[in-house]
Amino acid sequence: MTATPVSSDSITDGATVTAPGSTGGRSADGTPRTGAEQLVDTLRRVGVEHIFGLPGGAVLPLYDALYEAEGIRHILVRHEQGAGHAAQGYAAATGKVGVCLATSGPGATNLVTPLADANMDSVPIVAITGNVASTAIGSDAFQEADIRSISMPVTKHSFFVTRPDEIAATIASAFHLAASGRPGPVLVDITKDALTAHATDELRQLPMPGYRPASAPAPQEVRDAVELMLTARRPVLYVGGGCIRAEAHEQVRALAELTGMPVVTTLMARGAFPDSHPQHMGMPGMHGTVSAVAALQKSDLIVSLGARFDDRVTGAKDSFAPGAKIVHADIDPAEIGKNFPTEVGLLGDARSTIQLLITEWTRRTAEGATYDYAAWNARCRGWKSRYPLGYDEPSDGALAPQYVIERLGVLAGPDAIFASGVGQHQMWASQFIGYEQPRRWLNSGGLGTMGYAVPAAMGAKVAMPGSTVWAIDGDGCFQMTNQELATCAVEGIPIKVAIINNAALGMVKQWQALFYSERFSASQLPSAQIPDFTTLAQAYGCVGLRCDTREDVDRTIEQAMAVDGQPVVVDFRVSKDSMVWPMVPAGTSNDAIQHARDLTPDFGEDE
Repeated sequence: MTATPVSSDSITDGATVTAPGSTGGRSADGTPRTGAEQLVDTLRRVGVEHIFGLPGGAVLPLYDALYEAEGIRHILVRHEQGAGHAAQGYAAATGKVGVCLATSGPGATNLVTPLADANMDSVPIVAITGNVASTAIGSDAFQEADIRSISMPVTKHSFFVTRPDEIAATIASAFHLAASGRPGPVLVDITKDALTAHATDELRQLPMPGYRPASAPAPQEVRDAVELMLTARRPVLYVGGGCIRAEAHEQVRALAELTGMPVVTTLMARGAFPDSHPQHMGMPGMHGTVSAVAALQKSDLIVSLGARFDDRVTGAKDSFAPGAKIVHADIDPAEIGKNFPTEVGLLGDARSTIQLLITEWTRRTAEGATYDYAAWNARCRGWKSRYPLGYDEPSDGALAPQYVIERLGVLAGPDAIFASGVGQHQMWASQFIGYEQPRRWLNSGGLGTMGYAVPAAMGAKVAMPGSTVWAIDGDGCFQMTNQELATCAVEGIPIKVAIINNAALGMVKQWQALFYSERFSASQLPSAQIPDFTTLAQAYGCVGLRCDTREDVDRTIEQAMAVDGQPVVVDFRVSKDSMVWPMVPAGTSNDAIQHARDLTPDFGEDE
């Protein structure tokens, strides 16, 4: 689904939310409306255009109300997890709030994984679930589950509604919470009798007294941050996914070009700063570029913008950037100083915060403040030149997966959207496709959810029907949610899927090869490569293609690109032994990064 955030006219100091355009408990002809009808009306008023869902007994009143609802398209998924990831893909591609819908019990619990995923990656979605009648709560009724309690640890908030009068304001509040502050998932669980009963005296305001997201940091904190930036000799702009969520990519570029600082963009921030920009050192972390990792390790100041210093970026904490002070800008106060001591914390929206840094920097330099990063930038460029991303052709003569993904990025172009599964193919897709714009790279970063790609691509394509959308998946990930190809075929959602098929759970196998003496326990999929993905694609009503050789890669991609109006699945049979490099072994220092299996870079000594 999609929805715009509830307008500011409906919000009072973040303390209460009024159901927008409220008309009370009656329809236009004056007859009483059910809670389900009230819900559909409120969804329409907050801007919902699409809902991804699967019906069941507890939500049948809502589906009955949706039957003739104008302006809202319901997309019938084949599994509730697919509905959740589709809502994520919709939201990640647009910045709007995604909506998914499920019934009680297993329908609701099947949403837990996408809710947890959205929570880790700050993706705004609203999940609506039905529950048994309020009179049956606590009786272990058929398909009863306390989804509010189950979901509370993995959502921004969970509501439980038992009265029809509460529905409108609760839905309005859910959309406001999902989209404001640090975005995230919100669940609204509604009992069946609340959906069937008539609304009478509508609850017009829902109190949220403790919810007041910060908008901008204090002026003194901005001045302190800029002072550190001016006096640093080896600063780095460490750009995280919060800059994409806040639509701050233009401000990021302006600050980078104004200051001349080198920039690194996390896995969640790919596209927040153009890959082609000379100041871009690449992606940091376990499988990041040597230049990005080295820039952070050797910096004396890290200016973190909407990033969380997660373990995949920092490596062993006690050896991360040992000489660096930290300026940490984030919308979430819980993140500042959580993993590392912070010299200056900037609490606020990324776009507003970066603009304040730009203004203060401009003021200080106009007054005569000086700085000199020339030697530092030369050093960073040296790392980037000496240790570029690359790969060796497979020794077995098979197709190199990196080549497939590289050509896919070139032929699809910079305006295409790529949704990735999790594992080796995810890292290669983050490394070998150039991202010049935000919201063109969708992936499960924090939770690392296999099965994310296909439904997320489906949601993104619904959101952006004029864009080419590719799901890049592994053969393991693909088999977790490929049933959504049926949804795509039936609903006319022409995504394209590239399966990087190495007949293995690739990243698991890589770790077993490197750290477990090649004891490949439960990581190799059948050698006959079952199923035949081209036949499977055709069975789902899609076009199925297969590519085994380097010479056929471009032709096959172009053939897939030429298909219009029908989903396409391409089975790329790639080398079984290719690995992702560079790599920082888990739990070790980033100084131990290996550019290739037998090459550890030399960062040099600090001045």
